[in-house]
Amino acid sequence: MASESKYLLELNDIEAGYGRAALVLRGLTVQVPPATVVCLVGPNGAGKSTVLKVASGMLAPRSGSIVVDGVDVTGTNSQHMLKHGLAHVLQGHSVFREMTVAENVLLGAFTIKDQKAIDERVAFVQNLFPIVGERWKQLAGLLSGGQQKQVEFARSLMVSPKVVLLDEPSMGLDPKTTAKVFEQVARMRDAGTAVLLVEQNARRALETADIGCVLDLGRVHISGPAPELLADPALGDLYLGGRPADSAHVGGSTAEPATKGR
Repeated sequence: MASESKYLLELNDIEAGYGRAALVLRGLTVQVPPATVVCLVGPNGAGKSTVLKVASGMLAPRSGSIVVDGVDVTGTNSQHMLKHGLAHVLQGHSVFREMTVAENVLLGAFTIKDQKAIDERVAFVQNLFPIVGERWKQLAGLLSGGQQKQVEFARSLMVSPKVVLLDEPSMGLDPKTTAKVFEQVARMRDAGTAVLLVEQNARRALETADIGCVLDLGRVHISGPAPELLADPALGDLYLGGRPADSAHVGGSTAEPATKGR
Protein backbone atom coordinates (compact mmCIF):
# COMPACT_ATOMS: atom_id res chain seq x y z
CA MET A 1 0.00 0.00 0.00
CA ALA A 2 1.32 3.45 -0.89
CA SER A 3 2.12 5.95 1.83
CA GLU A 4 2.94 9.66 1.80
CA SER A 5 6.62 10.19 1.00
CA LYS A 6 8.72 13.13 -0.15
CA TYR A 7 11.10 10.71 -1.89
CA LEU A 8 10.66 8.79 -5.13
CA LEU A 9 13.22 6.17 -4.09
CA GLU A 10 14.29 5.10 -0.61
CA LEU A 11 16.87 2.46 0.22
CA ASN A 12 16.57 1.93 3.95
CA ASP A 13 19.22 0.18 6.08
CA ILE A 14 20.24 -2.05 3.18
CA GLU A 15 22.55 -5.00 3.73
CA ALA A 16 23.53 -6.85 0.56
CA GLY A 17 26.28 -9.01 -0.88
CA TYR A 18 27.06 -11.71 -3.41
CA GLY A 19 26.65 -15.40 -2.57
CA ARG A 20 28.37 -16.36 0.66
CA ALA A 21 30.91 -13.56 0.45
CA ALA A 22 31.06 -10.82 3.04
CA LEU A 23 28.51 -8.04 2.88
CA VAL A 24 29.18 -5.25 0.39
CA LEU A 25 26.48 -2.91 1.72
CA ARG A 26 26.28 -2.62 5.49
CA GLY A 27 23.28 -0.63 6.65
CA LEU A 28 23.15 1.79 3.73
CA THR A 29 20.42 4.41 3.48
CA VAL A 30 19.93 6.61 0.39
CA GLN A 31 16.94 8.79 -0.53
CA VAL A 32 16.16 10.33 -3.93
CA PRO A 33 13.70 13.26 -4.07
CA PRO A 34 11.72 14.07 -7.24
CA ALA A 35 13.50 15.89 -10.12
CA THR A 36 16.86 15.60 -8.36
CA VAL A 37 20.25 14.16 -9.26
CA VAL A 38 21.73 12.20 -6.36
CA CYS A 39 25.33 11.15 -6.92
CA LEU A 40 27.13 8.30 -5.17
CA VAL A 41 30.89 8.70 -5.03
CA GLY A 42 33.63 6.89 -3.16
CA PRO A 43 36.67 4.65 -3.58
CA ASN A 44 36.70 1.43 -5.57
CA GLY A 45 35.02 -1.33 -3.60
CA ALA A 46 32.80 1.06 -1.64
CA GLY A 47 29.67 -0.60 -3.07
CA LYS A 48 28.45 2.07 -5.48
CA SER A 49 27.38 -0.20 -8.35
CA THR A 50 25.94 -2.68 -5.87
CA VAL A 51 23.56 0.05 -4.69
CA LEU A 52 22.15 0.34 -8.20
CA LYS A 53 21.84 -3.43 -8.59
CA VAL A 54 19.82 -3.58 -5.37
CA ALA A 55 17.67 -0.62 -6.40
CA SER A 56 16.87 -2.13 -9.81
CA GLY A 57 16.07 -5.62 -8.50
CA MET A 58 19.17 -7.28 -9.97
CA LEU A 59 20.37 -8.14 -6.47
CA ALA A 60 18.04 -8.91 -3.57
CA PRO A 61 19.02 -7.29 -0.26
CA ARG A 62 19.61 -9.52 2.73
CA SER A 63 17.89 -6.98 4.94
CA GLY A 64 16.43 -3.50 4.74
CA SER A 65 13.70 -2.12 2.49
CA ILE A 66 13.29 -0.54 -0.95
CA VAL A 67 10.45 1.98 -1.32
CA VAL A 68 9.42 3.56 -4.64
CA ASP A 69 7.06 6.52 -4.42
CA GLY A 70 5.71 5.32 -1.10
CA VAL A 71 5.32 1.66 -2.14
CA ASP A 72 7.48 -1.02 -0.52
CA VAL A 73 8.92 -3.07 -3.39
CA THR A 74 11.53 -5.03 -1.45
CA GLY A 75 12.26 -8.38 -3.10
CA THR A 76 10.81 -7.35 -6.47
CA ASN A 77 12.73 -8.48 -9.55
CA SER A 78 14.08 -6.21 -12.31
CA GLN A 79 11.05 -6.56 -14.58
CA HIS A 80 8.66 -5.52 -11.83
CA MET A 81 10.99 -2.73 -10.69
CA LEU A 82 10.71 -1.32 -14.20
CA LYS A 83 6.92 -1.38 -13.91
CA HIS A 84 7.22 0.46 -10.59
CA GLY A 85 9.21 3.21 -12.31
CA LEU A 86 12.92 2.37 -12.04
CA ALA A 87 15.01 2.30 -15.24
CA HIS A 88 18.64 1.12 -15.08
CA VAL A 89 21.29 2.27 -17.58
CA LEU A 90 24.14 -0.18 -17.16
CA GLN A 91 27.85 0.55 -17.04
CA GLY A 92 29.57 0.77 -20.44
CA HIS A 93 27.87 0.90 -23.83
CA SER A 94 24.68 -1.14 -24.18
CA VAL A 95 23.38 -0.10 -27.59
CA PHE A 96 22.89 -2.76 -30.25
CA ARG A 97 25.33 -1.56 -32.88
CA GLU A 98 23.75 -3.41 -35.81
CA MET A 99 20.31 -1.98 -35.08
CA THR A 100 19.13 1.53 -35.92
CA VAL A 101 18.79 4.27 -33.33
CA ALA A 102 15.01 3.90 -33.69
CA GLU A 103 15.12 0.16 -33.02
CA ASN A 104 17.35 0.69 -29.97
CA VAL A 105 15.11 3.36 -28.48
CA LEU A 106 11.88 1.48 -29.17
CA LEU A 107 13.23 -1.52 -27.24
CA GLY A 108 12.61 0.62 -24.17
CA ALA A 109 8.90 0.64 -24.97
CA PHE A 110 8.43 -3.12 -25.17
CA THR A 111 6.04 -3.10 -22.19
CA ILE A 112 3.84 -0.34 -23.68
CA LYS A 113 0.85 -1.54 -25.73
CA ASP A 114 -0.65 1.85 -26.62
CA GLN A 115 0.88 3.12 -29.89
CA LYS A 116 -0.20 6.69 -29.13
CA ALA A 117 1.69 6.56 -25.84
CA ILE A 118 4.77 5.22 -27.65
CA ASP A 119 4.59 8.00 -30.23
CA GLU A 120 4.34 10.60 -27.46
CA ARG A 121 7.40 9.20 -25.70
CA VAL A 122 9.35 9.10 -28.97
CA ALA A 123 8.57 12.78 -29.51
CA PHE A 124 9.61 13.51 -25.91
CA VAL A 125 13.00 11.78 -26.11
CA GLN A 126 13.76 13.22 -29.56
CA ASN A 127 13.11 16.69 -28.19
CA LEU A 128 15.20 16.03 -25.09
CA PHE A 129 18.08 14.47 -27.03
CA PRO A 130 18.07 16.03 -30.53
CA ILE A 131 20.79 13.69 -31.84
CA VAL A 132 18.35 10.80 -31.37
CA GLY A 133 15.90 12.34 -33.81
CA GLU A 134 18.62 13.44 -36.22
CA ARG A 135 20.11 9.93 -36.42
CA TRP A 136 16.82 8.04 -36.00
CA LYS A 137 17.24 5.79 -39.05
CA GLN A 138 21.01 5.32 -38.83
CA LEU A 139 22.82 2.33 -37.33
CA ALA A 140 23.62 2.96 -33.68
CA GLY A 141 27.12 1.59 -34.20
CA LEU A 142 27.96 4.58 -36.42
CA LEU A 143 27.42 7.04 -33.56
CA SER A 144 30.15 8.35 -31.28
CA GLY A 145 30.41 7.12 -27.70
CA GLY A 146 28.65 10.17 -26.33
CA GLN A 147 25.88 9.92 -28.90
CA GLN A 148 25.37 6.23 -28.09
CA LYS A 149 25.03 7.18 -24.43
CA GLN A 150 22.23 9.58 -25.36
CA VAL A 151 20.50 6.72 -27.18
CA GLU A 152 20.74 4.68 -23.98
CA PHE A 153 19.29 7.57 -21.98
CA ALA A 154 16.44 7.93 -24.48
CA ARG A 155 15.68 4.21 -24.34
CA SER A 156 15.51 4.33 -20.53
CA LEU A 157 13.00 7.21 -20.65
CA MET A 158 10.55 5.46 -22.98
CA VAL A 159 8.66 3.99 -20.03
CA SER A 160 8.32 7.37 -18.25
CA PRO A 161 10.41 6.20 -15.27
CA LYS A 162 10.23 7.91 -11.91
CA VAL A 163 13.94 7.34 -11.32
CA VAL A 164 16.76 6.55 -13.76
CA LEU A 165 19.72 4.66 -12.32
CA LEU A 166 22.97 5.56 -14.13
CA ASP A 167 26.09 3.45 -13.63
CA GLU A 168 29.34 5.17 -14.70
CA PRO A 169 27.92 7.09 -17.69
CA SER A 170 31.31 8.66 -18.49
CA MET A 171 33.22 5.37 -18.65
CA GLY A 172 35.56 5.29 -21.64
CA LEU A 173 34.67 8.81 -22.81
CA ASP A 174 37.03 11.72 -23.39
CA PRO A 175 36.63 14.90 -21.29
CA LYS A 176 34.70 16.82 -23.95
CA THR A 177 32.25 13.97 -24.47
CA THR A 178 31.96 13.46 -20.72
CA ALA A 179 30.92 17.08 -20.32
CA LYS A 180 28.22 16.57 -22.97
CA VAL A 181 26.93 13.45 -21.24
CA PHE A 182 26.58 15.28 -17.94
CA GLU A 183 24.71 18.06 -19.73
CA GLN A 184 22.23 15.38 -20.81
CA VAL A 185 21.94 14.09 -17.24
CA ALA A 186 21.00 17.61 -16.17
CA ARG A 187 18.45 17.77 -19.02
CA MET A 188 16.78 14.60 -17.71
CA ARG A 189 16.57 16.13 -14.25
CA ASP A 190 15.23 19.42 -15.59
CA ALA A 191 12.59 17.49 -17.57
CA GLY A 192 11.31 16.06 -14.27
CA THR A 193 13.09 12.69 -13.98
CA ALA A 194 15.00 11.88 -10.81
CA VAL A 195 18.46 10.37 -11.27
CA LEU A 196 20.56 8.17 -8.98
CA LEU A 197 24.06 8.35 -10.40
CA VAL A 198 27.21 6.31 -9.73
CA GLU A 199 30.37 7.84 -11.14
CA GLN A 200 34.14 7.47 -10.71
CA ASN A 201 34.69 11.01 -12.01
CA ALA A 202 33.52 12.32 -8.66
CA ARG A 203 34.21 16.01 -9.16
CA ARG A 204 32.46 16.18 -12.52
CA ALA A 205 29.48 14.25 -11.20
CA LEU A 206 29.11 16.45 -8.13
CA GLU A 207 29.18 19.54 -10.34
CA THR A 208 25.98 18.22 -11.96
CA ALA A 209 24.35 16.63 -8.90
CA ASP A 210 22.04 18.29 -6.39
CA ILE A 211 22.91 15.88 -3.56
CA GLY A 212 26.10 13.94 -3.01
CA CYS A 213 26.58 10.78 -0.96
CA VAL A 214 30.09 9.61 -0.13
CA LEU A 215 30.22 5.82 0.27
CA ASP A 216 32.90 4.03 2.22
CA LEU A 217 32.94 0.40 3.35
CA GLY A 218 29.35 -0.17 2.28
CA ARG A 219 27.79 2.76 4.10
CA VAL A 220 26.98 6.38 3.36
CA HIS A 221 29.79 8.13 5.20
CA ILE A 222 28.69 11.71 4.49
CA SER A 223 25.82 13.21 2.50
CA GLY A 224 24.71 16.73 1.73
CA PRO A 225 24.29 19.35 -0.98
CA ALA A 226 26.76 18.57 -3.75
CA PRO A 227 28.32 22.08 -3.82
CA GLU A 228 29.17 21.79 -0.12
CA LEU A 229 30.86 18.44 -0.62
CA LEU A 230 32.89 19.91 -3.48
CA ALA A 231 33.95 22.86 -1.33
CA ASP A 232 35.15 20.74 1.60
CA PRO A 233 38.96 20.33 1.31
CA ALA A 234 39.09 17.33 3.65
CA LEU A 235 36.58 15.43 1.52
CA GLY A 236 38.45 16.50 -1.59
CA ASP A 237 41.70 15.04 -0.34
CA LEU A 238 40.12 11.81 0.87
CA TYR A 239 37.58 10.99 -1.83
CA LEU A 240 37.80 13.41 -4.76
CA GLY A 241 41.48 13.25 -5.59
CA GLY A 242 42.37 16.56 -3.96
CA ARG A 243 41.29 20.02 -5.04
CA PRO A 244 42.17 21.38 -8.46
CA ALA A 245 45.22 23.62 -8.24
CA ASP A 246 43.29 26.73 -9.31
CA SER A 247 40.35 26.27 -6.94
CA ALA A 248 39.95 28.11 -3.67
CA HIS A 249 38.17 26.75 -0.63
CA VAL A 250 34.91 28.53 0.11
CA GLY A 251 33.83 27.72 3.62
CA GLY A 252 33.56 24.31 5.23
CA SER A 253 30.98 21.72 4.34
CA THR A 254 27.90 21.62 6.52
CA ALA A 255 27.11 18.13 5.33
CA GLU A 256 26.13 15.82 8.14
CA PRO A 257 26.81 12.10 8.39
CA ALA A 258 24.00 10.21 6.73
CA THR A 259 21.71 7.86 8.59
CA LYS A 260 23.52 4.65 9.45
CA GLY A 261 22.03 1.24 9.94
CA ARG A 262 19.97 0.73 13.05
